[in-house]
Amino acid sequence: MTGSPPPQLLIFGKGYTATHLANRLRKEGWGISATGSQARPCVLALDDPAIPDLIDRATHILSSTPPVGDTDPVLDLYEHQLSRRNLWTGYLSSTGVYGDRQGAWVDETAEIGTGRRTARSVADQRWQDLHGRVCIFRLPGIYGPGRSALDRLRQGDAQRIDAGGQVFSRVHVTDIANAVRAAMQRRAVGVYNISDDLPAPGEQVLAYAAGLLGMDPPPLVPLEKAQLSPMARGFYSENRRVANGRMKRDLLQRLHYPDYRVGLAAILAEEKA
Repeated sequence: MTGSPPPQLLIFGKGYTATHLANRLRKEGWGISATGSQARPCVLALDDPAIPDLIDRATHILSSTPPVGDTDPVLDLYEHQLSRRNLWTGYLSSTGVYGDRQGAWVDETAEIGTGRRTARSVADQRWQDLHGRVCIFRLPGIYGPGRSALDRLRQGDAQRIDAGGQVFSRVHVTDIANAVRAAMQRRAVGVYNISDDLPAPGEQVLAYAAGLLGMDPPPLVPLEKAQLSPMARGFYSENRRVANGRMKRDLLQRLHYPDYRVGLAAILAEEKA
């Protein structure tokens, strides 16, 4: 007697985070198809003629494709077909949809669309409205192996910005993959903030990472004197702490990396292993 066919995940936008999830699921026997940058192996262009058939064969859908300009390119192309399939569908959104909260805590009931991420807020809502089996994951700053304060310090381009008490939340990529996997298993729907337990100023994180590396931390630079792109300067215009209580109740009772200290130390230990 043959078993059931393996589940099939179609990923729109196989970037850093989605690749970590795909690698885990592939080890569990999942079939993975993906769109993404043509620089990455085994991915298709978003408008590849094979995509409609892959949507029809998928058991799960995940989009990590950000808006382009003021619209969502995945929904522009495939919204009707995706809505008809009515599969469990995940969308990797951003906590940037909450805008500036002057350092206050925000949960999933907070209003969105008031900040600089207007297009992301519109896309977030479009995915929520797709059908009744959509799970929205709102992500803060993402870090992990090859993409952390440790790497920026080694590259020599890290700036410690004194932003007058600005804090932000972050999450290790492994905990995102764990949360999405748990949502798939539980068929969770609705909106979830996926973040760790310790929002902190970026300059504090860089100082801790420098200590791990045995380096002197970069000097503190006042925000008004920092050499920043308009996008980076816009980031420092928003100040909020992201609450993760719903995630812990429904998806992950315990984070693998509950704060940046644990996460950065683990990355360094893995590098030395």
